Amino acid sequence: MSRVTVTRVIPAPLDAVWSVFADIADRPAWLSEVDSVEMLTPGEPRPGTRWRETRVDATGARVAEELMVTDIEPDRSMTLTLAGEGEASHLVYEFVPIEVGELRGGTSVTATVESRPHGLANLLITFFLGEIAARSAEGHLREELDELAAAAVARSERHTAA
Repeated sequence: MSRVTVTRVIPAPLDAVWSVFADIADRPAWLSEVDSVEMLTPGEPRPGTRWRETRVDATGARVAEELMVTDIEPDRSMTLTLAGEGEASHLVYEFVPIEVGELRGGTSVTATVESRPHGLANLLITFFLGEIAARSAEGHLREELDELAAAAVARSERHTAA
């Protein structure tokens, strides 16, 4: 199993951060790699919620993936998997309000990608390319959390001004 974890402190309250993150249909508005989202399960996110997300990769190609919420604790965590991948990989996001110190009122967000390669070919690829894949995953997680931070700060500022 491989695991990559990135943590980002966002200077916005938990409710603003969670509301941006949990609004799956709005991901193209704040996540630059996401071109479109097609909701396959209506309503608020819950275990079993599915959507098809089309991303633009580094080469400019459009790649569609179906994602599913496998676990959720509102305002605390959400676990996503690629639909159809079973237990092969998970994206776990954890949200913790910061209640002390100079960052009080902010939110710590930790994103973890866990992958379990299946089959000999995937095990060999992971063995030889694991370091490169881990650095790439870490970079993508950092970018995603930076974009989440920008959107959550903007949402928080709009609420404060209103």
